[in-house]
This record gives sequence, C-alpha cells and structure tokens, in this order.
Amino acid sequence: MIEPIPTILAPTASGKTDLAINLAKKVEGEVIGLDSRQIYDNIPIGTAQPTKKEMEDVPHHLIGGKSVTEAVNAGDYAKLVHSCIEQIKSRDKIPILCGGAGLYFRALNSGIFDQSKSELKIRKNLEDQYDGGNAQEMMNTLKKIDPEYYIHVHINNRKRLIRALEIYEGTGKPPSEHFKKQKNKPTSNLNLFSIYLNWDRSVLRDRISKRTARMIKNGWIDEVKNLIEKYPGINLHPLDSIGYRQIVSYLNNNISLESLESEINTKTYQYAVRQIKWFKKESMNLIIDMDSGIITSRIIKKILPFIK
Repeated sequence: MIEPIPTILAPTASGKTDLAINLAKKVEGEVIGLDSRQIYDNIPIGTAQPTKKEMEDVPHHLIGGKSVTEAVNAGDYAKLVHSCIEQIKSRDKIPILCGGAGLYFRALNSGIFDQSKSELKIRKNLEDQYDGGNAQEMMNTLKKIDPEYYIHVHINNRKRLIRALEIYEGTGKPPSEHFKKQKNKPTSNLNLFSIYLNWDRSVLRDRISKRTARMIKNGWIDEVKNLIEKYPGINLHPLDSIGYRQIVSYLNNNISLESLESEINTKTYQYAVRQIKWFKKESMNLIIDMDSGIITSRIIKKILPFIK
C-alpha cells in the first residue's frame, strides 16, 4: 500500500502553515507548499510565506524559489510536487502538502487534463487583449462558453481569465468540461490524505481582517514598492493578486490607506468564499471543524491515526 501523504487544505487565513509545521515536527516531516503565489521570491509578506525561523525549524519546499517573472501552471506545479515528494521520501521523511490552491490539489489528486500545455501564441494574443482594456469583453466570452467556470473567475484575476480562454481556444472545449472528464480518469499514483480545516465564515472574515492589518504593519506596502522598482515596466504575475493590485492603486494615489485595507479585506474574503466552494466539490478524507480556541496538538491527535 502506498503511504498516505497528509495534505492540509483550507481557504486563506485558516492557519494551515502553523498546523503543517507542528505536524511536521511531530512526524519528522517536511512541508511542500501548495500555493500559486507562495512559490515566488521577493513577496514573502503579501503571500504569507512561512518565516525564516519556521523554515529553519522545518524544511520547506516550493516556497519563494521561483522568480516573480516566471509563470507556473497547475501541470508544472504537479511535476514540481512529485519531485519534492520523491526527494523527501529518499531521506525517510514524511512529505506534508499544505495550501489553498484547489486547482493544484485537483491536478495532483486526479491529474490535469491531457491538453494542458500552453499555446504561447494564443496566450500572447489573449494577454494583449486583456492589457488593451478588453477584460470585460473577455469575461463576457467566458460566461457564454463556460458559465459554470465563469463564477470562479474574477475580472481582475488576469492569469485565470486568460488561462480559461486559452484552454477553450486551444482545445475547442471549455475548462469545466475538461475538469469533469479528468474525474473519470484513474487517480494519481499519490495517496493524498486530504485534511480540510472548516471555519465558520464570520470567524474567517475576522481572521482575514487581523491578518491584513498585521501584513501592512509588517511592511507589505514597501514590499510592493520594492518589487515595482526592481522590475520596472514588467507585467509581474504576483501583481495580479489580491492585495498587490490594491497596494499599487494606493501607491498611485488612487485610494486612501483606510480604503486600501478595507478593499483588501473584502476581496480576500470573497476569494476565501470561492475557495470554500471549490473544496466542497472535492472529496475530503478528514474534515476538522475549527474555532479560535482550538489547540493545535488536539488537531494533530486527530490526524495521526490516519497517517502513521
């Protein structure tokens, strides 16, 4: 039997990192990030990457290792995760996946559809359309060809919108049709033991607000400023992310500091709700109901019988 790989999943601001680190200490494990933004360098604050101290205590993988100028899709990420798992197992350690990227989890658990390679010409044309001010028209197109997937895409999520239309133009079929087909394929050769942290939405909203305030206090605005100065005129993937877009607007004097924090909280919560809806469609092995007073050691006790 293939040994189970604990995979901690939850929406943003759920405490996944803390749980993964404590679990790793308990079982002699190493943590693999499953996050579409934490993989990039130069943005540790805005992506809530583990601290240097945390990564010294427990080895982490796919955190801050890719240049912000690079693009990584779900298929690429799955290959990177497989490689990390092999390396960790070769050291007789336990790999622990941790993150909130539902599409990446699905790519690992079920496999990504066969025609997942990007067609560079198609993508470039779509990028030019988006950057030329046609984002709303592109959203209208997506709604027409794939209303099911449309609800998971925000107009400001440049990467996801372009990728969805790229899939359609490259294959002739909408993304949701590909995802349905992949569910009928043999599952991955990884035995992922999925652990979902289930938070009450009102509590999660409060956690998001507190985290946003902490991140701004810790220098998030300067992080974005430094990123822009380091890569002038370059369209960076992270700047399409929640928080980064708002901070750029603040730096351009388009919104106040108070509005900045409020908008980030609103957008982050909306994103968390989309994550929750995504994970509800996945089959989870263990669902843990969370609350502010729950003790990490008790959560670990619930997990251990399934992975040892």
